[in-house]
Amino acid sequence: MFSRLCRCGDGSQPPRPGRRALVASALALAAAPLTVTPRAARASGGVPHSLLTPDQALALLKEGNDEFRVETPYHAALGRERRVELAGGQAPFCVLVGCSDSRVPPELLFGRGLGELFIVRNAGNTVDTAALGSIEYGVAVLGCPLVVVLGHENCGAVAAALEVVQANARFPGVIGEMVQPILPAVLAARQGSGAVTLDDAVVANARRVARRLKTQSTVIQGLVEQGRLKVVAARYDLDDGDVIWLEDL
Repeated sequence: MFSRLCRCGDGSQPPRPGRRALVASALALAAAPLTVTPRAARASGGVPHSLLTPDQALALLKEGNDEFRVETPYHAALGRERRVELAGGQAPFCVLVGCSDSRVPPELLFGRGLGELFIVRNAGNTVDTAALGSIEYGVAVLGCPLVVVLGHENCGAVAAALEVVQANARFPGVIGEMVQPILPAVLAARQGSGAVTLDDAVVANARRVARRLKTQSTVIQGLVEQGRLKVVAARYDLDDGDVIWLEDL
């Protein structure tokens, strides 16, 4: 079939481009400037953004966590109808920057369903270039009115950073590099008495990440100044399931 479609009008085969021509064409494509059209900003599928205000979005998370703590039956939308609805696009109401820890599943501890949280997770809930780009995408393109930076009790990544500061610990592979962004939070937490607990460092790290998002991202800063976005730090307790909100950055 392919050979028939490629025949010239006289029935002969068209000449095949030589290897040099193919390479030259590929190089030309690679060198061509990448143009971004306004259509790229509609990557959410054209779905209308959430109509929640930042405070309303935060209230929903608080309500969901209250229900989680008292083991209210989980009632978030997860079925086929919801999956089909989301296939055309997404409009989450919160960007959740959390730790990769398996004991801290954001949708469960906030009682949320499919398509409600835009989650960025890594060990220690830190923010590098990829994470920041994801957060900015969530607020600027998807229209999330809320960003939550969630630390948690007994965080292993923060504990590793604490060991580096207090005992000059060394870790295999790139684990040491991974915890480096947490070191300033540990150092800041111990400036008062000179001693710092793991929980002090967890709270300091969540606060620091949230504060840096508000001051070092022009995208986030602009939305906050317009009143369209709120950035909040929080700390999750593994034992009782309670989220403590650290809104006074």
